[in-house]
Amino acid sequence: MAAGLNYNHLRYFWAVARDGNLTRTAERLNVSQSALSLQIKKLEERLGLQLFERRGKQLILTEAGNIALDHADVIFAAGEELLGTLARRQEGRQRRLRVGALSTLSRNFQVEFVRPLLADDDARISVRSGSLGELLSLLKSQALDVVLTNQTPPQSDDAELIVREIAEQTVSLIGSPARADPARPLIALLTEERLILPSKESSIRRGFDALADELRIRPINFAEVDDMALLRVLAREDVGLAVAPPVVVKDELTSGRLMELADLPRIRETFYAITAPRRFPNPALDSLLRRGVDAEHGEQTEPVEMR
Repeated sequence: MAAGLNYNHLRYFWAVARDGNLTRTAERLNVSQSALSLQIKKLEERLGLQLFERRGKQLILTEAGNIALDHADVIFAAGEELLGTLARRQEGRQRRLRVGALSTLSRNFQVEFVRPLLADDDARISVRSGSLGELLSLLKSQALDVVLTNQTPPQSDDAELIVREIAEQTVSLIGSPARADPARPLIALLTEERLILPSKESSIRRGFDALADELRIRPINFAEVDDMALLRVLAREDVGLAVAPPVVVKDELTSGRLMELADLPRIRETFYAITAPRRFPNPALDSLLRRGVDAEHGEQTEPVEMR
């Protein structure tokens, strides 16, 4: 029977391939360059293929080398995932959840998503904000368990992602009670008041622009912001009417400082939970995804798999 793959050889190859420099890798691993080269040579002999080409001082992956690197990424990521899962089990009942949230996402929505864990003394939660690209990169490297976003996720051809629509919010015109007048129709509100709008990249904004076109009106687009927290502040300062889901200003609506002046028909904001397949699923995350978001804040729908 042929000898199996030596994973020590594979790990040395993986380290050099990721660094792209034999000298730097040898220094980082505290081994000699000759010892490192020997390990890679043994792997090449076992595979019967050359994994690197030398171009001056650079090591360039061959086609076989790129294939080997893809498999090594999967193998060693699975190993890290296994260690993390077993470490969590050794911590007893403690449950850890690492959440990535789009930097412009409603803070109230983020709280609603993790709310079932807030009263759990054995739960540990970390939340990291960033751009969608940054967060998806962390998700693929298994540094995050889930990414929350209100942006339509891009098609991905380098990693399998599972995208769940976990909530859908209605959108309203929101302003101070002083601006409320039951006799004023929607068109009057949209054309006579200054508006605070999400940026053009937002699904809410696209829906609002389509509504304005359908009504054949030219709203006063006073302010455009991509941060829901800033939109909330501007609404509180009464500089105009905000176009936003009520959950963004939940506290202000409860206190009466702001109120919903009108519903905006057919405009919705969809929230997504993006995960990557795991051999050892996170039980805390699974419980949240099964539960979905509270019915007050949206309906849970079936996951959509993107490849």
